[in-house]
Amino acid sequence: MKNKSRLKITDLGEFGFIARFSPSFLKKLPSGLVGIGDDCAVIPWKGRKKLLVTTDLLIDGVHFLKDRVSPFDLGHKSLAVNLSDIAAMGGTPLWAFLSLAIPPETEIAWLDEFFRGWRKLESRTGVHLLGGDTTGSRNSLAITVVALGLADSRHIRYRSSARPGDIVAVTGNLGDSEGGLRLILGNRPGKKFSAAEKYLVQRHYRPRPHLEEGRFLASRPEVRAMMDVSDGIDSDLRRIMESSGCGVKIYLEQLPVSAALQKCCRQHGWNLEAVAAAGGEDYCLLLTVAPEKFTVLAEKFFRRFRRPLPAIGQVTPDRGKLVYLRAGRPVVLGNIGFNHFRRD
Repeated sequence: MKNKSRLKITDLGEFGFIARFSPSFLKKLPSGLVGIGDDCAVIPWKGRKKLLVTTDLLIDGVHFLKDRVSPFDLGHKSLAVNLSDIAAMGGTPLWAFLSLAIPPETEIAWLDEFFRGWRKLESRTGVHLLGGDTTGSRNSLAITVVALGLADSRHIRYRSSARPGDIVAVTGNLGDSEGGLRLILGNRPGKKFSAAEKYLVQRHYRPRPHLEEGRFLASRPEVRAMMDVSDGIDSDLRRIMESSGCGVKIYLEQLPVSAALQKCCRQHGWNLEAVAAAGGEDYCLLLTVAPEKFTVLAEKFFRRFRRPLPAIGQVTPDRGKLVYLRAGRPVVLGNIGFNHFRRD
């Protein structure tokens, strides 16, 4: 057994790190506050309204590659990933703060385009940038965003509300962003992307936070747990399982995948199931629904958004057990979920 004084962050992993430090902070929270453990912190506001607060840190070389993403797309994505957290809680985003650590060689034209991309999404979602901080960086560009929104306390959805028997569903296709990232990382100079490849790359660079879908679903009492798909359903389902004290079984043949991803998986020899299950940054919503009301909810969702609400699995009482099934038989996909600090 490793000496505690010699433990490294890679020994704990992301989940272990959070589990090590969060309890001491959570037990000191005043009544009415919700802290570490969901997509947003929840703070009492006015009447039934609650303030939702989320933050994300993006670093060049870890979350994006500055030399391969346009500044416009990076500005869009920096805001989008935070708005997606608010969507997952059923809220409406209103305000944001942006902090940048900027390397000295950064051109003003690059920053102008970054803010143009930010403002484009900001104007579409009604969010207002209120401030932040800037500092010099000796190495990588770093971007920190804090986003705030409001939600009716009756409609906020948490990761801890899943129950055995619930249907597990998602609001969009899975794996497109992962496919786009693979293409970006493997792209050779001078190589042109096909139409299908361009679609996946665009899905990676410009995710759409499912804000309307989040508010609609959160207003339905049959929707129980909800979060956004940021690290891939393999990792994100484990967060719901841990918070709700349950297990999940996933039907691989029911995972919604785009025609573009299917085509690229055939062309490049990728495992379609693994890409769909482990691919992060799709930023659709992952939710559990009371089983007896799922069909009616899916019909209402289709009428509202003109696309299906795919059922991909079911919550089980087997705490901590995530099982993949293909044609009813268990399948092992391996260690595929994303986890910061993991040695691989």
